[in-house]
Amino acid sequence: MSTLRIQLPDSLRAAAEALAHEDRISLDQLVSSALAEKIAALETERYLQRRAARGDRAAFEAAWAKVADVEPDLAEDRVPRS
Repeated sequence: MSTLRIQLPDSLRAAAEALAHEDRISLDQLVSSALAEKIAALETERYLQRRAARGDRAAFEAAWAKVADVEPDLAEDRVPRS
């Protein structure tokens, strides 16, 4: 573990303390959890951008052309028509 000293606006600290108290966790736990969530979201976005960059529209179209053009058996599986 390491210690990190940060400066927060008073209003943000008060809101964070209130949430931590409400969830019965420490402010440190709340901040660690929030930071972990933010890092995970950013890493996921970067991963998806890298995957999208590898995409091949022609390959997608070729695969899509092989899909039968029939309505699904179940009504809840059908795409609503507008």
